Amino acid sequence: MSFANHLENVTIQPKISASQAIPPVAVPFVSEKAKKHLDLVERWVNEECIPADTVYASQLNTTTNRWTGHPSVLDHMKKRAKELGIWNMFLPKNHFANEGSPGFTNLEYGLMAEQLGKSRIASEACNCAAPDTGNMEVIARYGTRAQKDQWLKPLLAGEIRSGFLMTEPDVASSDGSNIQLRIEKKSDHWLLNGSKWWSSGAGDDRCKIFIVMGKTDPNNSNKFLQQSMLLVPAETKGITVHRMLSVYGYDDAPHGHGHISFKDVKVPLDSILVGEGKGNEIMQGRLGPGRIHHAMRSIGAAEVALEWMIHRLNDERKTPFGKPLREHGVLIEWVAKSRMEIDASRLVVLNAAIKIDQKDAKFALREIAEAKVLVPQMALTVIDRAVQVHGAMGIRTLRIADGPDEAHLQQLGKRENKERKDEIIAKFARQTQTAEKLFKQMGLTPYLLGAEKFRSKL
Repeated sequence: MSFANHLENVTIQPKISASQAIPPVAVPFVSEKAKKHLDLVERWVNEECIPADTVYASQLNTTTNRWTGHPSVLDHMKKRAKELGIWNMFLPKNHFANEGSPGFTNLEYGLMAEQLGKSRIASEACNCAAPDTGNMEVIARYGTRAQKDQWLKPLLAGEIRSGFLMTEPDVASSDGSNIQLRIEKKSDHWLLNGSKWWSSGAGDDRCKIFIVMGKTDPNNSNKFLQQSMLLVPAETKGITVHRMLSVYGYDDAPHGHGHISFKDVKVPLDSILVGEGKGNEIMQGRLGPGRIHHAMRSIGAAEVALEWMIHRLNDERKTPFGKPLREHGVLIEWVAKSRMEIDASRLVVLNAAIKIDQKDAKFALREIAEAKVLVPQMALTVIDRAVQVHGAMGIRTLRIADGPDEAHLQQLGKRENKERKDEIIAKFARQTQTAEKLFKQMGLTPYLLGAEKFRSKL
């Protein structure tokens, strides 16, 4: 009997829906509207998007130009998403009620983003793909009415795409204060000179607007007030896209991450977002929710990897050393470990989303850093296991995206140490004093209270 025929004879028990699987600690923060929408997204991803993924890949690989030959199946899926009311779900209600927000919190959308992460095309098909999501939030939160009319409206409608340009090739851009692209204020325009790379979204010919971070005041004593962000049309004279960068040979067409230079690029004075010196503030506001989106999509990808792992273990055709893969102890152990690691990571991300919803991204810096570092490591571990079970190849980019883990770990460690050192030192001192009193009360010698005291008794 073939594996396919074997499956036809299996009775499939109905599984619980995505809304029923929400971790209990998060349930009080999820509205009934969001639960219904979450189940709708889950069905759409599983029943329509994942099957369409293979069509998308086939169309993309057979087109004469992968950067401009956009697979038609994606347009079909966008139409379906609009029909179902699954569109622009990422735009949070607490800031953007007047900009077309569907009214979901970061937590609620995070749960939906996990489902989107199970499919290659689902996020873009419902206009919830990076970097557009973060760029739209920036324009919605910080843009003028004119900027919103010119750029936010077509982005929300899915008519154009955008790019985000921060990282530079010549400096350690994990520290945003190192940014060197120069933005000079002239009488009637801004003048930009410098270069960017890993410019997300730059390869797509539908990308019409860049959000560019550079220095307007490099001599400001406060290094966090030196930067500003501008809206720069992609076709502005003086912009050169040199190449699309690749990760282990994979160039991510038709999205792409470009190496771009700016030579005497002129844009109007009203292109600036908020005002001079606000670039770092905008960057932090943009990256916080965006990292939650990335993390939850990664959890969705890990779930799919676990599903593939289980699928492989139950393929009756695979019987190394005379027994099915599922009877090899280490592989079943991998399933168990993956289940625990995915569930634990999900709780970390949802906790960060709740903290953002309670106030803002700055309020949740520690929780966001925890999620950013933990989830990619977990996802890559689970995916590595699935790859090993299948004997295939994997690709790793998430430990670099959104900045290297080391930078986040350093800041997280410094923050944890600064915020807790006095409390912990005082607590240990109180505990030691209490122990000393008890030793004295019991008529005992406090040998175990520390090396110095121990040595003094010798």
